[in-house]
Amino acid sequence: MRPRDSLLEALSLFKALNPTITVNEIVSFLYTCENEGLSVQELAYVSRMTEPTASRSVRSFGPPGSEWARAPACGLVEAFLNPNDGRGRVLHLTADGRAVRERLDAIIGQAIPIAR
Repeated sequence: MRPRDSLLEALSLFKALNPTITVNEIVSFLYTCENEGLSVQELAYVSRMTEPTASRSVRSFGPPGSEWARAPACGLVEAFLNPNDGRGRVLHLTADGRAVRERLDAIIGQAIPIAR
């Protein structure tokens, strides 16, 4: 049996965070990792989700106990009022979110091809 490839390893990392995390939620987190400071509207655009779906998806990574977050509230992303217009929210990783991003970078860096 060959070792797990990088994609499966990354998905296992998310499953370990919370087994209920969906693909849309993973996509929203990954786009936030690549584009810290993007707005929910921009997240919807780059992820090809509707704004409500993008918002719900990324809120799953919000801080536990926050009014903005929704279950499973993994504590990896924070949302702040957009300083440019004061209406929408911009997304930033928490310290835990940056740690997960670094783990994902390490997994990708050690990638094992699916086919040899």
